[in-house]
Amino acid sequence: MEFGIIGLGRMGGNMARRLARKGVKIAIHNRSHEVSEAIAAETGHLACASLPDLVAALQTPRIVWLMLPAGEATESALAALTPLLSAGDLVVDGANAYYKDDQRRAELMAAKQIDYADAGVSGGVWGLENGYCIMFGGSDAAAARLKAYMEAFAPTPTTGWLHTGPVGSGHFVKMVHNGIEYGMMQAFAEGFALMKGKSDFDLDMSDIAELWRHGSVVRSWLLDLSADFLAKDQALDSIEPYVSDSGEGRWTVLESVEQGVPTPVMSLSLMMRFATQGKNDYAAKMLAKMRQGFGGHAIKEEST
Repeated sequence: MEFGIIGLGRMGGNMARRLARKGVKIAIHNRSHEVSEAIAAETGHLACASLPDLVAALQTPRIVWLMLPAGEATESALAALTPLLSAGDLVVDGANAYYKDDQRRAELMAAKQIDYADAGVSGGVWGLENGYCIMFGGSDAAAARLKAYMEAFAPTPTTGWLHTGPVGSGHFVKMVHNGIEYGMMQAFAEGFALMKGKSDFDLDMSDIAELWRHGSVVRSWLLDLSADFLAKDQALDSIEPYVSDSGEGRWTVLESVEQGVPTPVMSLSLMMRFATQGKNDYAAKMLAKMRQGFGGHAIKEEST
């Protein structure tokens, strides 16, 4: 046993389960040990109560795969993990991360003769059943060591995974992937909103979503998911119009500014997510007051 996963949330836990289904036994660790024990009981993996326990359980050279939130959680785990590792070990950040952080970490690891790779993982909660799409950056040696695991994670051994290039390239590709995802989701949301707003046609959103799934140029997995939830509830009255944003959307827009490459669709889709989070409220109030000021237009007062 040479492979361990740290972080057993929705993605990390299911990735551990997928390896178990492929007959691969690994060591697992989570901040809440009860989660590790529950997954171990289900999969036959080895639950480790601490990082030292996980490192000690793995044969050298080890592969330690992190599935933790970007930022402080990952940085703290790496700071605690690195002194426990040996020359020749391989650390993989398989969660979401900014590619420039990967490049910085790889340099620090290289000074200790520890290899580093970055893996962007797509597939969400469906990855356990369908397999994950994995784009990873790192050395050729790291890619060779990870090949068998990629084949197990992916939909098939030959599809759904790619060694994209040097360290940082995996998360860079995943970052752009998520930027595209933002744009596609926004386009579907706007289109269905337009149709819903045409009340005199009384369009059935569920029927249209199902129609477009077959033969249409806009058919996609996002449309499949939309058709599924619209079939259950197309009014969506109980849903709060709030959409959070993850780091990749912001990083994609920052990259477009740095390169001077126009990405208006992805940029505006990120701005629309900000708007749903109440971050447009003050600006909207300003607009209302300006219209009142120059044109005497009525404004709506919030009820108390």
